[in-house]
Amino acid sequence: MPDIVVAEFMDEEAVSKGLAGHDVFYDPKLVDRPDDLARLVADARALIVRNRTQVRGALLDAAPKLKVVGRLGVGLDNIDVEACKARGIKVFPATGANDLSVAEYVISAAMILLRGAYHATSRVIAGEWPRNALMGRELSGKVMGLVGFGAIAREVARRAQALGMQAIAFDPYAPDAAFAAADVKRHGLEPLLREADVVSLHVPLDDGTRNMIDALRLQRMKPGSILINAARGGVVDEAAVVAALRSGHLGGAALDVFAEEPLTAEKAKLFDGAPNLILTPHIAGVTQESNVRVSWVTVENVKKALGA
Repeated sequence: MPDIVVAEFMDEEAVSKGLAGHDVFYDPKLVDRPDDLARLVADARALIVRNRTQVRGALLDAAPKLKVVGRLGVGLDNIDVEACKARGIKVFPATGANDLSVAEYVISAAMILLRGAYHATSRVIAGEWPRNALMGRELSGKVMGLVGFGAIAREVARRAQALGMQAIAFDPYAPDAAFAAADVKRHGLEPLLREADVVSLHVPLDDGTRNMIDALRLQRMKPGSILINAARGGVVDEAAVVAALRSGHLGGAALDVFAEEPLTAEKAKLFDGAPNLILTPHIAGVTQESNVRVSWVTVENVKKALGA
């Protein structure tokens, strides 16, 4: 039985070279075979996952020798951290390794949604020339509102400012020094929603943030503004976002994360036909470059925890 089990995809060189000398079972689709996963972790001292593997309950019970969980990413809502702590299992997220990827996703989505010109390929091929209909907006001169002001949000702020945007942020826990160093104004949540042209979410999912962007707060957003969620799906009321898009109050939205992942066919119908909407499959933090960084950070964390 393997000493280290990798249940989701990671950089293969990090597996073959970084974990050389260990008995490793790597299958990026193992997450879809929970019975096999439970059998394989029976003797494992380390488990490496992304966001889909639910490291809790039955899986933890099936892994009595587990010493460390390496998370190929930063969110920990798929891991029962308290249960791991009670058993002395160390949990290591790959902190910082995908900050740049998420920041670039946010800026790219903001530019695409504001400009509104990049959904016209089929129309142009069909012989249309809809120039007036595709007269969008510039990013420069707009206000980027960041809900949460951790490392990723600060990377977004730097890029937004470089493109001529003003950055404002809401985060009751971030120190004043962080705002001052980034030249970002601290705002309350409600004032930020009223002022921002683009609202980007950067908060974890917990009891305090679940559905924090609901129908009422969407109505408080600036008319025509853009919403981007590359944080956690449960932070927004998805049905309310679709309603705000269809009413025209919300000018566009990019959702990379969802309350339930992957989307079921029934849930996907909710989004069908919503205007100026980008849906992506929890990919904001995953690029070729970040996958390498995240994988090697996780490898080093796991090896350190195992004393190897």
